[in-house]
Amino acid sequence: MTDTLEDKVRDAFAQGGVLSHAAEQFRERSGQTDMAMAVARTIDQGGVLVVEAGTGVGKTFSYLVPALLSGERVLLSTATKTLQDQLFGRDLPRLVEAFGLPVRTALLKGRGSYLCLHRLDTARHDASLPERGSLRTLAKIEQWSKATRTGDLAELPGLDERSPLIPLITSTRENCLGAQCPQFKPCHVNLARREALAADIVVINHHLFFADLAVRETGMAELLPTVSVVVFDEAHQLNETGVQFLGAQLGSGQALDFARDMLGAGLQHARGLVDWQQLVAAVERAARELRLVVGKQWPGAKLRWLGQSPEGVDPGAWQGALEDLQHSFEAAAEGLDTVSEISPDFVRLNERAQQLAKRAARFALPCAVDSVRWVDVGSQLRLIESPLDIAEAMRKRVLKISEPGDEDDSDTDAYGERPAVQEREPDRRAWVFTSATLGDEPTLRWFTEPCGLGDAEVLRVQSPFDYASQAALYVPRVFPKPNDASHSAKVAQLAARGAAELGGRTLVLTTTLRALRTIGDAMKQHFELLDAAVRPEVLVQGELPKRVLMERFREGANEGRAGCVLVASASFWEGFDAPGDALQLVVIDKLPFPPPNDPLVEARSQRLEAQGRSSFSDYSLPEAAVALKQGAGRLIRRETDSGVLAICDTRLVAMGYGRRLLAALPPMRRLETEADFESAIGALKNPY
Repeated sequence: MTDTLEDKVRDAFAQGGVLSHAAEQFRERSGQTDMAMAVARTIDQGGVLVVEAGTGVGKTFSYLVPALLSGERVLLSTATKTLQDQLFGRDLPRLVEAFGLPVRTALLKGRGSYLCLHRLDTARHDASLPERGSLRTLAKIEQWSKATRTGDLAELPGLDERSPLIPLITSTRENCLGAQCPQFKPCHVNLARREALAADIVVINHHLFFADLAVRETGMAELLPTVSVVVFDEAHQLNETGVQFLGAQLGSGQALDFARDMLGAGLQHARGLVDWQQLVAAVERAARELRLVVGKQWPGAKLRWLGQSPEGVDPGAWQGALEDLQHSFEAAAEGLDTVSEISPDFVRLNERAQQLAKRAARFALPCAVDSVRWVDVGSQLRLIESPLDIAEAMRKRVLKISEPGDEDDSDTDAYGERPAVQEREPDRRAWVFTSATLGDEPTLRWFTEPCGLGDAEVLRVQSPFDYASQAALYVPRVFPKPNDASHSAKVAQLAARGAAELGGRTLVLTTTLRALRTIGDAMKQHFELLDAAVRPEVLVQGELPKRVLMERFREGANEGRAGCVLVASASFWEGFDAPGDALQLVVIDKLPFPPPNDPLVEARSQRLEAQGRSSFSDYSLPEAAVALKQGAGRLIRRETDSGVLAICDTRLVAMGYGRRLLAALPPMRRLETEADFESAIGALKNPY
């Protein structure tokens, strides 16, 4: 009798099974096995499974083992390229070897992650390279390019992800020459796609998945129909990632980049045949005029766009500037068309010009239904139209669930154009969505509703950690209110006191960039009075590349020097893993409610109110609860970890809704007084 997939999975996770020999410190965990069995059933039967697996469950093995043992073709999608590299470089090879499976694995990222050989060659002759340091970096990249097989820039040590060189040596969908490129055959992007099409297990990321859903350009249109199992890890990021790609964007920066590329190609390949200076000047002038129409705004302002123009902007002047921009792109396309036979660069530039013109025309029309439109204001402008969530796209274009009366647009791209490749669905497909944080109530509605997964099977697996003994929560009872001018200074004071005792080992998470800078500066001042030998190093997000910040923090206290304090915001609330003694104190400055003046937040809230629901209870509170769980999750990463979480927001204990937020946190023991906090810090410093 042949063992079923569930039998194989159960045997693998049993004590003495394959995993106990393959993974260091493996021990049987009921939650991990429960999740693995649920994944196995979903693979066998098809359908949709949503799993919230608390920190420490070991969810990666819970979906990888049944996926591998099923013998099916599998697509794995993660939230970040870092997690992709971990899956592909560590977890998958370990399991493939342990089970002795003859499977081929492949890693596929977006084109911006790969070196473009053609643009590298162009960059060599670029007289406008930013600085001398860029020339040295370019030389290192050229040397590496001769040895790399994959062209994945993540392999290049020391390359700052913020380097101004990266856009010059990578391609975009707009500037890629495709089959006309002189480097098409050895192209790293094409090689990665070919390997993915030939592999049994393919690791991608959410950005790549949704980029393909929008434009069918990343190779996924060919890959997805042949896959029987799809797993989204870190699925809590799906909705926010998806809405970035399923709308439309047009930026003055895009216009200026296009103008620069057109001028460069024109003067190199067709000087004198077209008045390139005139065409470029028209595009640049139209982009500048659009920016000037908006006028002086607060840097980083987001202007909601409800009618013909963004708020506070004259509708007539705005529409006129949009038309001028559209006409400048159309004129550029006409000029490029006359020289298209001379070089493939002109063919691609013509396509870009037409697409930009079409996008400008779209923004001159009313906003799409169930979408929101706004303008990001900085030194340049970004015009953005976004759906409020990905529910419809997931149901119609991913899960292929149609409702009566629905118009079938599943085979069109974001602009209503049909792709060359049509999908053919397998008879049965398994979809698994998992994360440590998917909501704050049993049905996980925070995740399933905006993702169109209302009919999915839902499983919640609790963390195996003993939070009551491993961790403590401190909420100061007497503290400035979150909107008080002195709040950030007091957060810095509390964090500095704890960090000084612990010799660093502290992560401060802020809800705004302003608080990030204020707290970072204040902590540096606090530590100036300490002796250099015991003075913690204060690392502030933005001062160094993220990868360098994480590595330096994890190194912790080496012999002869103190450890580190990291003050960070945004992306460090999740995905940052510093197990062991490197991190023992996490300080959160405020409850992470979504910003009410953000156009997307405002539109979602208004939709809920129009439905007779409470935007605070059904949107703002669950958003804050999920973000708070993510931030708190940085503290305890292993069964031997211990630490203190301090949340410097008295609303958590003073307001009625605080009980719901506290219930979302791991069940840590409570520290009621400042003396309790200092005692807990002292116990971490001297555990014996």
